[in-house]
Amino acid sequence: MTLGGALSHFVREAIPIADHVILWYFLALNSVYGILLLLSIPELWEHWQVSDDEQLRHVLGSGALPPLSILAPAYNEELTIVASTLSFLTLQYPRHEVIVINDGSPDGTLEQLIREYDLYPVPPTVEAVIATKPVRGYYRSRRFAKLFVIDKENGGKADSLNAGINASRYPYVLAVDADTLIEPDALQRLTRPLRLGRRVAAVGGTIRIVNACTVEFGRVTKAEVPRTWLPGVQTVEYLRAFLFGRLGWNRLGGNLIISGAFGLFNRHFLGEIGGYRTSTVGEDMDLVVRLRRYLYDTKKPDTIEFIPDPVAWTEVPSTMKVLGRQRERWHRGLIDILFQNRDLLFNPKYGTVGWLAYPYFVFGEMLAPLVELLGYVLLVAGLFLQNVNLRFAPLFLLCAIAYGTLLSFWAIVLEEFTFRRYPRRMDLIRLLMFACVESFGYRQMMAWYRLKAFWKFLRADHSWGAMQRQGFAASAKPPAAK
Repeated sequence: MTLGGALSHFVREAIPIADHVILWYFLALNSVYGILLLLSIPELWEHWQVSDDEQLRHVLGSGALPPLSILAPAYNEELTIVASTLSFLTLQYPRHEVIVINDGSPDGTLEQLIREYDLYPVPPTVEAVIATKPVRGYYRSRRFAKLFVIDKENGGKADSLNAGINASRYPYVLAVDADTLIEPDALQRLTRPLRLGRRVAAVGGTIRIVNACTVEFGRVTKAEVPRTWLPGVQTVEYLRAFLFGRLGWNRLGGNLIISGAFGLFNRHFLGEIGGYRTSTVGEDMDLVVRLRRYLYDTKKPDTIEFIPDPVAWTEVPSTMKVLGRQRERWHRGLIDILFQNRDLLFNPKYGTVGWLAYPYFVFGEMLAPLVELLGYVLLVAGLFLQNVNLRFAPLFLLCAIAYGTLLSFWAIVLEEFTFRRYPRRMDLIRLLMFACVESFGYRQMMAWYRLKAFWKFLRADHSWGAMQRQGFAASAKPPAAK
């Protein structure tokens, strides 16, 4: 038998075995998604019942809300920095400060802040508890006493957040992105566990997509599902991730992700673990994993929670090039974090995280693009060798595509029957349409970008990649401070 014939024979024999492995993998993964969806329903119902606006108005004047510092790192954000900073300054919260960290932006980010908020330099009185890149200057605003701006050399988002932690005055810090718009009552909702007397190390809220929304004075005044394909599909993706993914893990006590665009942390604990790690591109998940470890190691009862009704709006990439950079970086960060914490795998010392959450992220998130690629390769190889398993092909497509679409539909249903941020019927139609088309082209491209992350990780590539912004649909200069 020739080498080519032997290779062809091996492939023919291996295909049926690989078919079964891949099918069982996708069945198991989608079953986990289904379980998370079921667990999210009572969790969502409980939060929806206590998210009463009248109750929030009573709490606002009760003095029960803890003071907090909002940390907003900014790099090349001149298109959105004025509106987003205004949204932070005018939140309905009795006592908070806003710390904007300009991370050496070469564009006009700092100049926009100086001009629009009438900034003036102040003496460097901040104690550098966590090491950061050198700070070039500190500024305060003549228009808003609660605004503090740090101008520093470029060191990345994690380094900027560490500089913000050093400068913060309050016991809780809220990490946000500079292009994030927080809803006026979001902080009141986000601090709900603290008002209830629970010991909380961190709380995450929901991120929604602002691309097609109307923004005035730093507020989303008209929520709308994007009309274009790429932001529209991401809208469905975000609904699925937040409305049942994180809620389901919340029920199990195994959340390992709090979005870097909207996460509240106990400042003391951040100091104990040394702040954000600057050598990873997945600083938000890395922080939560290290915080989880710290809580287990020190046997502290403090929890890490996700609450669905506090909402922040963020701009997502509108081109495939920029989106590809983002998703590759996210997956590269995931690989790095899981590798750095590999001793968590099935480690009984870390409870739900060791037995459930960490294994899920290894086998269900990190390895998923490799298994999906193998499935497509086997389909092509089977066609080429005229050895197609007539049961495998439809079952693979059903597990990899149809089940995912069904889960997206359920996420949309949960949104429609609870918080309903998109009130128009046309928005619902668009969401359903984007859920249908997500699995054809978009999903495969995302798998490809995530595959590239493995190669970059092996090369120890820590690059971030440029994230160009389009700006908000409408904006306005900040009004005079009262």
